[in-house]
Amino acid sequence: MDRVLYPVYAWACVLYAATVFYGYMHVQTRGGWSAPLDDVFIHFDYARAAARGFPFQWSEGNGFSSGNTSLLYPFTLSLGYLLGFRSLDLMAWAALIACISTTFFLVVAGRACEPLGRAAKYLLPPAVLSLGALDWSLFSGMENAFHLGVWALMLLPILSIGKTPDDPRAVRRDGLLAGLAGALLYATRPESVVCIAIFAFYAALLVRRPLGLRAAFATLLRASIPGAIVAVAQAVANRLFTGEWAAAGAIVKLALNHPYMNGEQKLDEYLSHLKYVVLRNTQHHFADWIPGQNLPWGWVVPLVALIPFFSKKTRRIAAMLWAQVVGWLLLVSLNGQVRWQNERYTMSAVAWLFILAAMGLGVLLMPALEATRRARGLLALRIAIACGVVVLYGVHQAPNMRDQIWFFGRASRNIRDQHVVAGKVLAERKAKRVLVGDAGALMYASDLPGLDIIGLGGYHDLPFARAGVNGLGATIELLERIPPEDRPDHMAIYPSWWGDLPGLFGRRLVGVPVVGNVICGGAEKVIYKADWSALDRNGWPRTQREGERVIDELDVGDLVNEKAHGYNFPRPGMGFVVHRVLPEPGQRLRDLFDAGRIVPHGEPERALMNAPRRGGRLVVRTVAGRQVAAEVRADGRLLGKLEARPGPTWTEPSVDLPADLPPRFELAITPVEGEWITYHAWILEDGGAPSAGR
Repeated sequence: MDRVLYPVYAWACVLYAATVFYGYMHVQTRGGWSAPLDDVFIHFDYARAAARGFPFQWSEGNGFSSGNTSLLYPFTLSLGYLLGFRSLDLMAWAALIACISTTFFLVVAGRACEPLGRAAKYLLPPAVLSLGALDWSLFSGMENAFHLGVWALMLLPILSIGKTPDDPRAVRRDGLLAGLAGALLYATRPESVVCIAIFAFYAALLVRRPLGLRAAFATLLRASIPGAIVAVAQAVANRLFTGEWAAAGAIVKLALNHPYMNGEQKLDEYLSHLKYVVLRNTQHHFADWIPGQNLPWGWVVPLVALIPFFSKKTRRIAAMLWAQVVGWLLLVSLNGQVRWQNERYTMSAVAWLFILAAMGLGVLLMPALEATRRARGLLALRIAIACGVVVLYGVHQAPNMRDQIWFFGRASRNIRDQHVVAGKVLAERKAKRVLVGDAGALMYASDLPGLDIIGLGGYHDLPFARAGVNGLGATIELLERIPPEDRPDHMAIYPSWWGDLPGLFGRRLVGVPVVGNVICGGAEKVIYKADWSALDRNGWPRTQREGERVIDELDVGDLVNEKAHGYNFPRPGMGFVVHRVLPEPGQRLRDLFDAGRIVPHGEPERALMNAPRRGGRLVVRTVAGRQVAAEVRADGRLLGKLEARPGPTWTEPSVDLPADLPPRFELAITPVEGEWITYHAWILEDGGAPSAGR
């Protein structure tokens, strides 16, 4: 009876919570489906592309993309797309997945409470679903609920090992099942490497005493190797298709990959994030704490979650769950986005913490084993403490729950009113390709080819993710590499996010406002007609003389070109990418875009260049706000000095190159007067025909 009753009870609890959140969303949207995060629609973009035969692509035809937060989740959504859940109705399918996944999570997690008695697990669903912020994430359409469901899929064989640790055959079977589930878990969220490692280590410890060290080590390998294989396969695929071992999300979001920060700054940012995720949950999501007006009651939750350590029945499972809570928070704190999206990146750990809290209540409410007056008195005290904790938590969580329900509905309306509407406007204009900063609902609603300027969407093997963290100029340099006929002809962006991009390369068409905004990146999403005429794909020096030909070209700020030349700028805290659009040298006929890096006085920038065989010149494109100069060296040999004076156009000073340079040499440009910006550098050789570019 209990095996049927508890799943039905868990499903009823989930259905009630889902009805509350989705019900208010429909109140705000007047009956239509939407989602509270634009990132939900990024999953929808991948799902639709997969359903149409373009797996792992954000925009069909853009090629493999490593920027999604989940490899597996979009494929579960694509099934719904194939079943007929199209347009915004795909959110209904996502809601169904969320409810099923959350129910499965609660059912399996309930087995962890079985040592306390059959009744203890009934505390779990109301405890987990009592937190408004967690419900917000579970029902948001993101992969949070699905991730917890897959996590439970790995927990199931781990618990089975705990029941029969002395049965070699059962241990082998469950170890393999745990490993397969671990592979799915990593594919759902790469951060789950923490969960896989802890699950595998926990299983090995369970087996070590009854079966020995060798069996324990074998169990560790069975439970962990499949997940490791998926991790390696993902890294290899990233490398093959994008040129990067790391996923685009890791490049964009992790301070570890920041090109300008030093080690101390990266550590400070990490510690700041870690402090934030702990205090944001305990002092905001767990209770309505107001500094100076009441106590931080949110700390009651982790305190109750420590109670399972005081019972032999729950001590081992509590240690395993706490290790995952701590490990997950330590890992996701590396993510610079952990502060945003209602702290959804932390919510898996929060769900495990509430399992522990439910177990803690179970320990308090567990019947006394001895029917003595003292035991009955202790039981009464335990019940009083448990009831007091529940009431205290409920009183201080109730305002947060109301806020989260309202936030869910209003955010869903905001996304629909701005992003979805803007996408429909783009579809009506029949844009060829759209440059976006929000890569979700705009592209899903318009169903048009896109280019994600942040870099998560990807475009073949061009490193847009790495360019994005280097600076806007580096991103525009990559746009130069896209064939003109394939460049975006429209932009849909927040003007305040992208500096002078819309002013230099766009003509405003229409703005899509949002009223009562709580989630969108700006009050108005603006659609522009793009004009890339200032881009210079030929890249020839405008001061090239008759008879000279280009031997080599260094385009500073173009990450592809920089990599090909082994370019190095001084770091950390130097080499920032800047860009300008100015008239060509000595004339005002045509504006020309170029990007470069700021190099401070006395610091060299270096690159490997091809030398002219008959002598020639080094020509450098730059612009200066004051008199500046830089020394030029080849393999340490001083060749001369570049000088630039203030002017309204690009300038291209040059230095003569001798004929006795080695075929490949290290060029070093070192500012000796002010700071220097090399936007472009060419090696020209005497005695050839003029280049085709002229």
